[in-house]
Amino acid sequence: MTMEPTAFMTMMEKRIGLTSEDKSILNSNADWGKGIASTMADHFYTYLGRDEEMNAILNKTEGRIHRLHETYIKWFHEMFTGVDAWGESYANSRWHIGLVHVKIGIGPQHVVPAMAMVVHEVGKLSKVDAKSEELKDALGRICMIDLAFIEQAYVEVSSSAVLRETGWSEALFKRLIATGASSM
Repeated sequence: MTMEPTAFMTMMEKRIGLTSEDKSILNSNADWGKGIASTMADHFYTYLGRDEEMNAILNKTEGRIHRLHETYIKWFHEMFTGVDAWGESYANSRWHIGLVHVKIGIGPQHVVPAMAMVVHEVGKLSKVDAKSEELKDALGRICMIDLAFIEQAYVEVSSSAVLRETGWSEALFKRLIATGASSM
């Protein structure tokens, strides 16, 4: 069950409908994205910090919240630039971000609403700054692709751990999951 990030990126672009026009719109607004990235990071970490569990994770080690804030600014701006036109480097970066989320314990129950907050807040800022609806839509699509990478990291890490520990085949594991879901 090993995921290849570039293939996953391509698949997500098709599923979510991220177009070359979206990429062009994002790229042409990269300076705006860079300009609001710190404000967006403030919104993001204020939101997450209100949750007791997330606040403990964010502040577990000295300076973590500062490092995360800086990483967020880079992540946010990269959505506009695509790093390498949303190719291999972008996909590998997003896969790495997903793995870090798993490693430090930021679960889907935190990531999904936080990403919804990002989409909402960037929508408000785009309206204030008289940005196009197309930009807002393109940002929503790239945010969903980035969210899919994080969610897929949970699936891949969990599946890999179970297969490694049990020696089960992938087919058996998938059948057990389907059977388990049917019984709930």
